[in-house]
Amino acid sequence: MSTIAAHLDNVLSRIARATAAAGRPAGSVRLLAVSKTFGADAVRDALAAGQRAFGENYVQESLDKIAALSGETVHGEPLEWHFIGPLQSNKTRAVAEHFDWVHSVDRLKIAERLSAQRPADLPPLQVCLQVNISGEASKSGVAPADVPAVARAIAALPNLQLRGLMAIPEPEDDPARQRAPFKAVRDLFDTLRTDGLAIDTLSMGMSGDLEAAIAEGATMVRIGTAIFGARDYGSRA
Repeated sequence: MSTIAAHLDNVLSRIARATAAAGRPAGSVRLLAVSKTFGADAVRDALAAGQRAFGENYVQESLDKIAALSGETVHGEPLEWHFIGPLQSNKTRAVAEHFDWVHSVDRLKIAERLSAQRPADLPPLQVCLQVNISGEASKSGVAPADVPAVARAIAALPNLQLRGLMAIPEPEDDPARQRAPFKAVRDLFDTLRTDGLAIDTLSMGMSGDLEAAIAEGATMVRIGTAIFGARDYGSRA
């Protein structure tokens, strides 16, 4: 078993334990392996261990990786590529053309560009609205008060399917305090569903807080370091 495969197994065990502890059905939380800054070989190790969905933050790096892994499958299914990083307007076309999901839609303009640029021969692009739940100036995302209006506008766009909400709360070491922002996102999610939006995805929780996120209803956790190891950003331009 490779190191990455062993790490994947450990993360999946953590997810299973947290899901059971929350009284939720087995398999109700998906793992998104965040492969940003790691090469195609690392992704191959993960897919050899059965991981199919991968998250990327940097457009050019991810396009190179997607091309290198074109044709790879897991149990006969193609890899699923999720864009999870900040998205500039001049990069939306490449993302609309090559990704299956975008978690980091942080304003209506970005959603409108993705919708207009999604190729007609591809299925709708699956998107999540990013919420700046901790109010950090350094973080992207829609303010909680603006979420209902922006979510409804995105849901009305062609070529996109609004799946739910994504959040990256301010880092917190205490497990009890980790839960508060995740609960706030879940409350927004529940309000949107009550108001009639057919959404099903809460993308929240990373290597250090996945248990708290799952306790508060996460349906997809984005895990990088606990699978691939520490990142080296020194070579990035």
